Amino acid sequence: MVSSKKYIQRIICLFIWAAIMAGSWSCNKKLDVDSTRVATEAASWDSYDDARGGLIGLYGLFRAAVANNNAHWIYGELRSGDFKAVTRPDLKAVIDGQLNASYRLIDEASNWRKFYAMINASNVFIENVAGCLADARYTESYLNLDIAQARALRAFAYFYMVRIWGDVPLITTSGEGQNFPEITRTDKNAVLSFAESELIAVASNLPYLYSVSGEDFKFPNNYYDYSQAEWGGRPFSRIAAYSILAHISAWKEDYVNAAIYTEFIMNNYSKSRIATVSTNTMVSSSNSGLFNRGTNGTDIYPIFSFSFIKQDGEATFNGHIEQLTLANTPSFPMSKLLPDLYIPKTAIVDMFAHTNGKDERFGVDPTATEEGSLLTNYFENYNAEIPVFKKIRIVDDGAATGMFAQFTSSLVFTRLEEIKLLRAEALTVLGKYTDATTLLNSVRTSRGLDNVLGTSTDPEEIIKEIFKERRRELVGEGWHWYDLVRENRLLKNNASFNELLTRDGIYWPLAQEVLNNNTTLVQNSYWLGR
Repeated sequence: MVSSKKYIQRIICLFIWAAIMAGSWSCNKKLDVDSTRVATEAASWDSYDDARGGLIGLYGLFRAAVANNNAHWIYGELRSGDFKAVTRPDLKAVIDGQLNASYRLIDEASNWRKFYAMINASNVFIENVAGCLADARYTESYLNLDIAQARALRAFAYFYMVRIWGDVPLITTSGEGQNFPEITRTDKNAVLSFAESELIAVASNLPYLYSVSGEDFKFPNNYYDYSQAEWGGRPFSRIAAYSILAHISAWKEDYVNAAIYTEFIMNNYSKSRIATVSTNTMVSSSNSGLFNRGTNGTDIYPIFSFSFIKQDGEATFNGHIEQLTLANTPSFPMSKLLPDLYIPKTAIVDMFAHTNGKDERFGVDPTATEEGSLLTNYFENYNAEIPVFKKIRIVDDGAATGMFAQFTSSLVFTRLEEIKLLRAEALTVLGKYTDATTLLNSVRTSRGLDNVLGTSTDPEEIIKEIFKERRRELVGEGWHWYDLVRENRLLKNNASFNELLTRDGIYWPLAQEVLNNNTTLVQNSYWLGR
């Protein structure tokens, strides 16, 4: 008999393969029908194993949507960001905001097919998984938890897409998915309201921790034969739901609710064993490192992430920032001599300006025997023309070199430091300046920096410091572009960015394939005629 873990590994591979194929083939007006068919063929919806396979498949499809072709970083890190391209013109085009340039990478990033593959699979799952109650092993507690996860993932996908394209078609049944070419776009605010209402509705049906009895014993005790430690920080938890709710609210500039949702997180994150991460653990390649397993067995560092664990057969060459940023250094030999992306020294100096060399992420190494030696937590080869960004470097599950590099780093969407800074942003907008600066300084002091703005009541000054800290703390994690949008919405002191905001230039154009397959769609207005 196939073991539970082997079964899950096979299902993950099936659905990732399906998503990759959806991204590689031309669908000819069948945008997501293929993905729906894969979901229904892979499960007959009458057993415990069908439900398990279908749910794990949703995570695999979502992970493929955000990781394939390094999409998470293409969307969130490059445009107007700190990274520069060494030689690749497609990466340079994204950095320069030329999102209508004719490159395969941009065509793929402009196409929302992989997201709708996941959404349609979610719809199929939600509509059919109750049939699995026919198997006595599949109980109501499993059903309620599984549907809650599917709805939460679907809501998260819609939030993710709205940040990229603005208005998107809102599809909530598998029948709609089969007629996708006839569906028009839904106003972005309505889509975000749907996502918010879904997360609110299912939050209480998501546990703080998996494979524990939880409140009133409503959750499965040994969920799909995985222990609490094995699930640690991976499935959608209640804290993850509130984290997405907080971000939806901030994106809508609804800072009252952003403050409410982040307050819930701050009051309850310990129930999920979520903890802040030290600088050394953040950049570590060991199993306990933030971007590896993300847990030391007691504390869990990611609030929500997609893992790529080698022992589960998840190591890949594509879908990790390391594919773009790593290269040979004296301390980490690689066959790749130069990275595709790097942060120039001028940008590094600007990023860590006014930290007085104390910053643990990039500053003077107090333990070095040679005076003025720099820490290498974020960068190696700093004295070379092209420094290597190595904050995230999980190669072959922590191998000592990258000569035959396979990457196993997790895609961490959010963590406690990020939520603290988001809450500080919300509190500043609401005029709670002391509370905001206290949160900001808690992140700063954890990185060796002094407090700032202890008595400031200037909201613009505080907002600027919060986003400077987000730039330092979250670099390489896919936040930079979205942070630029929120910061400029608040400050409105950048004329060129104000034009992007006014004309919806913050959104990506639609891929020509999407427009060809659905004649009811029109190109995002900013990109018409460009």
